[in-house]
Amino acid sequence: MLRIASIVEGHGECEAVPILVRRIARTLDPGLVPLVHPVILVPASRLVKQGEIERAIELAARKNAGQGGILVLLDCDDACPAEFGPALLDRAVQARSDLPISVVLAKREYEAWFLAAAESLRDQRRLPPDLVGPADPEGIRGAKEWLTDRMPRGFSYSEALDQPELTKKFDMNAARRADSFDKCYREIVRLITHLRETKA
Repeated sequence: MLRIASIVEGHGECEAVPILVRRIARTLDPGLVPLVHPVILVPASRLVKQGEIERAIELAARKNAGQGGILVLLDCDDACPAEFGPALLDRAVQARSDLPISVVLAKREYEAWFLAAAESLRDQRRLPPDLVGPADPEGIRGAKEWLTDRMPRGFSYSEALDQPELTKKFDMNAARRADSFDKCYREIVRLITHLRETKA
C-alpha cells in the first residue's frame, strides 16, 4: 500500500485530490490504488506565513506515521507558480527532508484544469452538451464563474459538490495543455514512482 498525505486549501480539494491521485496512479498501473490520507485543510493565506507550511508538513508526516509521501496542492490565484512553488517546496523539504514531497500550484485555480478539458465534461454536472473550453484556460480569472455561466439559470458551480465529480470525469490528457496541470500530473507520477521504487 502506497501512502500519500495531502495538504490542500479548499473543501472541494479534500475529496477531489485523492480522486485525482488515484486516477493518475491507475495510468501507471491499473491495479495500483494508493491510500491518499490524511487530507489536511489549510488556507493558502495561512500556509504562506513563516512556520505554517512547516507545521502542516510535520502534521502530515505524523498522521502518516512517517511513511509515504506528501503532496501539497494549492491555487496560486494571481501569483506566478514558477516563482511561488519552488520557495514553498524548499521550506517543505527543510521541514521533513526524509520524506518525498511535491508542491503543486494550480495557475489561477484548480478549476482552470476543467476548462482545459472542457469538451470532456459535456453533459456533466449541468454543463451543456456543446461545451467548448477557452483558448487560454489558465488566463481566465474566475474559472468557477466561467463554469457557472454555462450552467442553466438558477444553478451555480459548487466547489464542494462539483469539483470531486468533475475530477472523476475530466480528460487528463486534454487538461495537460494547461501547464500547471501538466506539472501536477508529472509531480504525482514522480511521487508515486519514488514510493514504489523505495518499497521494491
